Amino acid sequence: MTVVHEPGAPGADVLRRQDPELAEVLLAELARQSTTLQLNAAENFTSPAVLAALGSPLANKYAEGYPGARYHGGCELVDVAERIAVDRARTLFGAVHANVQPHSGSAAVLAAYAALLRPGDPVLALDLAHGGHLTHGSPAHLSGRWFAFTGYGVDPDSGLVDYVGVRELARARRPRAIVCGSICYPRHLDYALFREIADEVGARLIVDAAHPAGLVAGGAAPNPVPYADVVCATTHKVLRGPRGGMVLCGAELAERVDRAVFPCTQGGAQMHTIAAKAVAFGEAAAPAFTTYAHQVVANARVLAAGLAAEGMTVLTGGTDTHLIAVDPAPLGVDGRTARSRLAAAGMVLDCCPLPRGNGRGLRLGTAAVTTQGMGEREMARIAGLLAGAVRGRGDGARTRQDVRELAAAFPPYPGCPYPG
Repeated sequence: MTVVHEPGAPGADVLRRQDPELAEVLLAELARQSTTLQLNAAENFTSPAVLAALGSPLANKYAEGYPGARYHGGCELVDVAERIAVDRARTLFGAVHANVQPHSGSAAVLAAYAALLRPGDPVLALDLAHGGHLTHGSPAHLSGRWFAFTGYGVDPDSGLVDYVGVRELARARRPRAIVCGSICYPRHLDYALFREIADEVGARLIVDAAHPAGLVAGGAAPNPVPYADVVCATTHKVLRGPRGGMVLCGAELAERVDRAVFPCTQGGAQMHTIAAKAVAFGEAAAPAFTTYAHQVVANARVLAAGLAAEGMTVLTGGTDTHLIAVDPAPLGVDGRTARSRLAAAGMVLDCCPLPRGNGRGLRLGTAAVTTQGMGEREMARIAGLLAGAVRGRGDGARTRQDVRELAAAFPPYPGCPYPG
């Protein structure tokens, strides 16, 4: 499905007059997004309504605290906006409580730790080398410095989570919490089994649903809320909202989660972003978003099959989600080289770790191109363009032109110099 966009952007005209230097940067970025293929699994295109909320007067308001209990005056209307966002998030995900203030997915995860853990507590999470996130115990992150993380892994042959290994590690380590989530796992996670393992060892279950949250909202992925003590998520990616995070939980942990977000880990809420989240939650509750979410998955499966047919190794043999992880080694290149060649051809994506410590692969996603209106036919074409660019054969200029023409046929913001 295609996002509907309204023509005209008065904000662009104001910025051109007042700050032409920065206006040129924004216009150049729109040109980049409009002439290349956005295959980054963590990115999407928001609607003009979301962007309008981001650029609204709510950006001026300081609002530390929560609705009805702010540390600043003049918060009557932003209180309404936040309550709308909270109510829509709760309804969308079937959660008892929602905190929509986290500035990012990482901030949401940090708040979950602050609510449930104490420094030094043992925690189980997916090993970073197997697709765990920075917040899942990296020594470069506060999580790895404050808590004693042990990483579980995926089976080196299938690429699927080794649930037997998770249970064995949980029994051995007796963690205070188990973190369930990944930045490059293309299959649905077994939340019920993670819950069973957590209960067996007396651990809290934290689900980091940064990637699948949008699919959950659209009914295209299982909902972790009934199984987790706390669910952390981003509001961008497939959910197609502004860059930000949220935390979902039950009544038992509501106050602890709220205090963990503010005042423990954050200051004033970004009210313009919270309003934009409310808009996105409202859009995700519409029937059209359900159609979109399922099309995202259908597109990912076609793209994965196309890449396998071109000779790449598709991790786990396919995908259940918007995300695809592949090893380009059969085409004679490593992940970083492949990414560079793809960038030169106008296809934007990321690297990801490969099982068995075999270097880096490629991580792709179909959320953004699906928002632009592309379907299975375009995914088959993208697979061919991508494989050709990775091989580095033929006319690179011709491939870049083919990418440009495909992108031009599905502009993200038609009729706008840039949205806002």
